[in-house]
Amino acid sequence: MESDLGGNVVINVPVDVEKIINRLEEKGFEAYAVGGCVRDSLLGSKPSDWDLCTSARPEQVIECFEGYHIIETGLKHGTITVRLNGQSYEITTYRVDGEYLDNRRPENVTFVSSLKEDLARRDFTINAMAYNSNKGLADYFQGCKDLENRVIQCVGSAEERFKEDALRIIRALRFASVLEFNLEQETAESIHKNRELLNKIAKERINTELGKLLCGKGVSQILKAYSDVLGTILPEILPMIDCQQNNPHHQYDVWNHTVAALKNSENDLTIRLAVLLHDVGKPECYTCDSDGIGHFYSHGEFGAKEADRILRNLKFSNQVISDVCQLIKYHDADINDNDRFIKKWLNKIGEVQFKRLLQVKYADVMGQSDYLREHKLKKLKAIESNMKRVLSEKQCFSLKQLAVNGEDLMEAGIHDGKKIGEVLEGLLEQVMDNQLKNTKDILIYTAKNM
Repeated sequence: MESDLGGNVVINVPVDVEKIINRLEEKGFEAYAVGGCVRDSLLGSKPSDWDLCTSARPEQVIECFEGYHIIETGLKHGTITVRLNGQSYEITTYRVDGEYLDNRRPENVTFVSSLKEDLARRDFTINAMAYNSNKGLADYFQGCKDLENRVIQCVGSAEERFKEDALRIIRALRFASVLEFNLEQETAESIHKNRELLNKIAKERINTELGKLLCGKGVSQILKAYSDVLGTILPEILPMIDCQQNNPHHQYDVWNHTVAALKNSENDLTIRLAVLLHDVGKPECYTCDSDGIGHFYSHGEFGAKEADRILRNLKFSNQVISDVCQLIKYHDADINDNDRFIKKWLNKIGEVQFKRLLQVKYADVMGQSDYLREHKLKKLKAIESNMKRVLSEKQCFSLKQLAVNGEDLMEAGIHDGKKIGEVLEGLLEQVMDNQLKNTKDILIYTAKNM
């Protein structure tokens, strides 16, 4: 077996995967764990799922697993899913792909008997390895070497791989971001050259890869080096590049500030999307005063509207869109660190969003110049500390925390629905302002006199 690591490689294959491989081998077929599960195992990570490849034809696989729960949804492309102990395992016949007419999927596939031919059709060398506990590691394209060198490289011609399936362009960047790998030169050049092919890919597929890319540890270096590629998916970011800020609070243009902020942001998709787009409104909102200082009045509100359109186009969920746009709208808001203001913000956007907002503001500050940075960070720390205390003390900032509700007010003689709502809001306002104690007797007495 051709392999950089040869027979020395030992992968801990799950019992059920071994059971599937053994069953196929008992029937006279080859079978291997393949792709991402092999890659992740070699990297010391636990695979999220295990895929297999085999010399058995689909109908032979079905015959081998007679009596098992089998799903034939991938039959056209040679994939049979076997359910075992609550887990799904995809078993795909060795194949070579036919012509790609849509830059996404082959028009047809041809089944073959050679593992090497099957691995040759895959996207990147690190994903083109197979493993069998008895036969060892099959690594015909030096995937182990690329793992060791921390490199993403296409199998064979990068040009052909990307034209076959344009989604591989952003997948390459996703792997580089998540694994903190570099792109091999030919692969990188082909990504830049063929980036427009991404326009042919369904937004839902782009969405999935973009989300993983943004949550990678190496996101900042990828976005800096491949801003033209991201700009194909998100043309709205292109005006941010080289948009000078001319302001003492900033040392970078808008795009490089965004990249620096992302490097300092929490690994959470909502936060990463908010940081990515938090200044998307700046180029449109730029003004320059008589002293030559740049300003971006209302860029948060304008950017939130832009982000809403961008994220809807990329098919993000309504919840993600709503949360991200809210964070963008308020990312530049001046928040006081006293309890009263903190409670009003908690009431306005909720605990989860307020915590995220502080994270976005922290990332924003870390992407700015040193001017007043320590002061800004000290203030953010004070807000966070006071917020934690407000929450731990269970101070009231929402209607559900009030000692009275609508039924209590009705029993007290207030029956108009609109009036009840107004009274509850008024009581909450006074409680948050520390003008009233949050006790039922005091609130009922106050309500009767409002």
